[in-house]
Amino acid sequence: MLLLPLMLMVVLAEMSEGGMDARVLAILGVLAAINGVLRGISAGTAGIELVFFLLILGARVFGAGFGFVLGTLSLFVSALVTAGVGPWLPFQMLVAGWVGLGAGLLPKRVSGRREIVMLCVYGALSAFLYGLFMNLSGWPFLLGVEVPGYEQTQLSYVAGASLLDNLHRFGLYVVVTSMGWDLGRAVTNVVAIALLGPAILATLRRAARRAVIHRSG
Repeated sequence: MLLLPLMLMVVLAEMSEGGMDARVLAILGVLAAINGVLRGISAGTAGIELVFFLLILGARVFGAGFGFVLGTLSLFVSALVTAGVGPWLPFQMLVAGWVGLGAGLLPKRVSGRREIVMLCVYGALSAFLYGLFMNLSGWPFLLGVEVPGYEQTQLSYVAGASLLDNLHRFGLYVVVTSMGWDLGRAVTNVVAIALLGPAILATLRRAARRAVIHRSG
């Protein structure tokens, strides 16, 4: 409930600064709808999630604010489509928004093959970071908190333990529970961006130029 007003504030800020108009908002809606369908098709099996590569490409063209809203909105739409609404959804929306935000902040002067390589590297890195933050959001609740006399597992969060000890436990938890999924997500992002990135970037940039011409007219 708090994320939806935040998304609206970002959209209004972008519109007031000239970063969005009616056409860009329409593109935002279309990309969010496509991402919702893509996520439903891929379903995250073995980490194969098709929602992130289009998020990264869209944010690359339209900027950080657009990327943040596209990330949060894509996960919200996909949750409605796939009946995936639950306590994990706000965390998914927020972290996906960060992925889009980061993609929009990548250096603008990089172009051509170097741009695709940069986006592939970012796609791989963001895939692991997405899994890392999602694990962090649920780690103490899924395994329970270890307290003296009531040991849970070697992967549990230990109340009162040192930061390094808990980081070690969290690292083991990530490796055991999600590293394979994160790797699959990273490979999916890299392959999709490498194969489809040039064509999608060209299409989105044509749409962006038309929106700019429409505003100037």
